[in-house]
Amino acid sequence: MLTRETPLMIAGPSGQLEALWLDTPDARGVALICHPNPVQGGTMLNKVVSTLQRTARDSGLATLRFNYRGVGASAGSHDMASGEVDDAEAVANWLRAQHPELPLTLLGFSFGGFVAAALGARLEAQSVTLDKLFMVAPAVHRLTEESPPASNCPLILIQPEDDEVIDPQVVYQWSAALGRAHELLKVAECGHFFHGKLTDLKDLLLPRL
Repeated sequence: MLTRETPLMIAGPSGQLEALWLDTPDARGVALICHPNPVQGGTMLNKVVSTLQRTARDSGLATLRFNYRGVGASAGSHDMASGEVDDAEAVANWLRAQHPELPLTLLGFSFGGFVAAALGARLEAQSVTLDKLFMVAPAVHRLTEESPPASNCPLILIQPEDDEVIDPQVVYQWSAALGRAHELLKVAECGHFFHGKLTDLKDLLLPRL
């Protein structure tokens, strides 16, 4: 199995976006992974994002992760709202063009959980069918009526119980009020960045991917 990702630049709405692409032979689907808050140092090389990428790869998916505007070699500056979703949409369109016949799975960590969910809603509005949406320790407070989450695909929420960045109770309340079928997985004795718990995260992801 190929494991080395290929660096590339993808045209985005504010300029070129830095990305890492793994085109798995005989892939059964494609996965787009969205990284955490760039203002707090989040990049596509974050260890949780790397775990999401490797797990998607190990499940037989071609993978793409990328840096939002103003992160790494990506052009532009942080927007911390719709701009990062615009970036994700541009990257998703590139990814879908590579394998238009394959189902698309979205995965996002922290702020990236918001980006993935909002992107999913945009794609569904364009009649794109999503395979699954994974939101890991997600910034659900950023999802509004203007930026709702995807609603027509299987949704899996993974929330550390000892999260020091995202209040777990906010995620639990959001989950309870969601009004659609989904899965909420709580990770005991685990902080936001899954220190010492990345294997647990992979074990939760792999059978659901």
